[in-house]
Amino acid sequence: MSHLMRTSRVFAWIILTGLSVAVILSASLYLYLRPSLPPVEQLLDVKLQTPLRVYSHDNKLIAEFGEKRRTPVTIEQIPTLQLQAFLAAEDARFYEHFGVDIKGLTRAAIELVSTGSIQSGGSTITMQVAKNYFLSRDRTFIRKFSEILLAIQIERELSKEKIFELYLNKIYLGNRAYGIAAAAQVYYDKPVNELSLAQMAMLAGLPKAPSAYNPIADPERALVRRNWILGRMEDLGFITRDARELASGAPITASYNARDTDVDADYVAEMARSEMVRRFGDTAYTDGYSVTLTVDSLKQQTATDTLRAGLENYDRRHGFRGAIAQVDIDGLTPAELSGELANYPSVESLLPAIVTAIDDKSGEVQTHTRALGPTTMAFETMKWARKHRTQSLTGPEPKKPSDVVSVGDVIYVKALESAQTSEDTISVTQNVALAQVPDVEGALISLNAKTGAIEALTGGYSFGQSKYNRATQAKRQPGSTFKPFLYLAALENGRTPATIYNDAPIVLNNADLEGSWRPQNASGQFYGPTTLRKGLYRSRNLVSIRLLRDLGIRTTLDYLEQLKIPTNNMPANLSLSLGSGLLTPMELARGFAIIANGGYDVQPYLIESIRESNGTVIYQAPETILCDHNCDALEAQNSPAKADNTVADEVAPETDGITLPASRNSESPRIMRKLADSRSVYIMHSIMQDVIQQGTGRRARALGRSDLAGKTGTTNEQKDTWFAGYNHSMATTVYVGFDQPAPLGRGEYGASTALPIWVDYMKVALADTPASVMPRPNGLANIRINPETGERAHPNEEGVFELFKEENVPAPLTADELGNPSGSAPESFSRQIF
Repeated sequence: MSHLMRTSRVFAWIILTGLSVAVILSASLYLYLRPSLPPVEQLLDVKLQTPLRVYSHDNKLIAEFGEKRRTPVTIEQIPTLQLQAFLAAEDARFYEHFGVDIKGLTRAAIELVSTGSIQSGGSTITMQVAKNYFLSRDRTFIRKFSEILLAIQIERELSKEKIFELYLNKIYLGNRAYGIAAAAQVYYDKPVNELSLAQMAMLAGLPKAPSAYNPIADPERALVRRNWILGRMEDLGFITRDARELASGAPITASYNARDTDVDADYVAEMARSEMVRRFGDTAYTDGYSVTLTVDSLKQQTATDTLRAGLENYDRRHGFRGAIAQVDIDGLTPAELSGELANYPSVESLLPAIVTAIDDKSGEVQTHTRALGPTTMAFETMKWARKHRTQSLTGPEPKKPSDVVSVGDVIYVKALESAQTSEDTISVTQNVALAQVPDVEGALISLNAKTGAIEALTGGYSFGQSKYNRATQAKRQPGSTFKPFLYLAALENGRTPATIYNDAPIVLNNADLEGSWRPQNASGQFYGPTTLRKGLYRSRNLVSIRLLRDLGIRTTLDYLEQLKIPTNNMPANLSLSLGSGLLTPMELARGFAIIANGGYDVQPYLIESIRESNGTVIYQAPETILCDHNCDALEAQNSPAKADNTVADEVAPETDGITLPASRNSESPRIMRKLADSRSVYIMHSIMQDVIQQGTGRRARALGRSDLAGKTGTTNEQKDTWFAGYNHSMATTVYVGFDQPAPLGRGEYGASTALPIWVDYMKVALADTPASVMPRPNGLANIRINPETGERAHPNEEGVFELFKEENVPAPLTADELGNPSGSAPESFSRQIF
């Protein structure tokens, strides 16, 4: 036998032995790994990690929570050219191989040996699906072999179209964008079906290396990758040469486009997020829930804007507190100035800026502003900036810019755009106005009075600056905004708007009040015998104190509990009459909603519905039914039965506006019972309309509506200020005060701080809506009375008409009274005033 034959035989045995060993090893690996491979059907059940999205009632995006941006799409929604771009970049033989592309693996190996790098890649799209859904990121032979086995298994059980769709929804494309739809939004701010060919190729280049080929981070490398893909698309016959040349010459248009929210509503977004996490745990951030809230986008944005503007206006009235810092700007370049400003956060629309030059003669200040660069600030925008000394004392009005700022000062400004024109050109220069972040805080809550739905809520000036939600968490003294509940209790206990109490000095000695108490009216004056109507709309403190003493503290507290107003922080002494107890703005708003709707219970709620990622509604806020009669039967009829045929437990009231009713009751209406006599409530509407027409809420007359009622409130030393107002359909409460209670300053009352915010909000919230007034219930009478005595007026004397319950109308005039209209006051009048 020749030497050649012997050598060939040896090589043949070696090859055969090698193949046998390879087969045995492969079979052993397969038998070892097969039990640990996940079933392919799990792919269809895997929930793509999709963020939690929060929407307004009218479907405007409020917030998005979750690390991964993703919007799942079907393969039918993706343009064919986009599919072909990914095939050209990642797996041109996708529709030909069985999950593993032998030619592709061989080509990748040759490219690696000859060039030191791999251009076309060795992993198929199916292998990438297996890796992305099931396997770890470990770079080991075992993991790679598992990936191949699983890819083959996937190809046997799923269609090519389904595999490709899973890939396009799962793939990471940089900048927190997962999936093609999210990437189209992040890089081009477009839906996937509106991308140009050049943009499609750019996105197709990202899976290989989302950072290295990122058009934002490294546009030059991204351009090379994009054009290579366009060339591959031409080679594969997907596009023509002309299309490839046109797309290859297109500029890079990618930019970072985080999905903008449509409504500035961080406080309600946080309330919704907190509730979703309470219900679903951390999966709330990844399972693609969509939460629709009760807030209206226009009302919510108006609430946010008007509260901020009102707090800024108060802050400006009390002077400029000076620069927040000083920087030595000598020799600093614009880039270095920007670096210095990075240490100071923007607060909503307020931007930090460094004063770089001051020209008192021209009245201009040059500043370098964060995100804007060089800017100009006119002295006109600085004239408000008297030096702040105390909340009640400011310095003189500034005469020139240098009275306010110095070079190197770090201040806050607001951007103003102004066009400057010349004979030949029109240019836009960036101007700014002096501003400062308010120290004062506040809250606004607007409720649908008949359902309890929160139509707008904001809990402070800036959620980014302070996540403390004053609307639901701040327990504050309501001051005179508490008085309507006291007066309503009086009307329910036999008093009338014509009942007389003496507005005169009083000294009270009580251990609960820490010694002698000499309460006064805000004006410091006393006005003598006063009807309850005038006592409320003029906010006379001495009338309220005598009313509470006459009515009884326990009787009043019991009535508050009947209205479901929390009494655990209410004092059991006469200071209760002036609102010395503690309520949150939400609790106060709920109380006024009860009055607004005619006396029915109200349970504030925020979440209207919750949907899963596939659109299935898993929670729907129940309908609200206002109930007058047979409420127990109606509730039993509408409550779901338990397994033992007993009625389900009653859902706790949602007075904090956060907690959802139990989902088991989501299809059952909420039965809202009558808590107050509708006649008493109607009389309260009439009295509180006088607050606006001729009392402390007169600023609200600017709205030109006849259906508004409300009450101002100011606590001792002007520490907390309020306005709570309503019509029959909507109740809105505004609170203004410091987080650490302190006087707001001389001349600051609810009418000057909270009421202007309320007016600005209601101007928008009620625009184009008809007057909404409570229907007059049966059992009321209009009687002409003498406003000085509260008794029926003599036919020959001046009188006013007053509302009474039929059982409480003043006694008819006797024959003697008719004959002696100027006689002495009746005995009952004397008892009332003393």
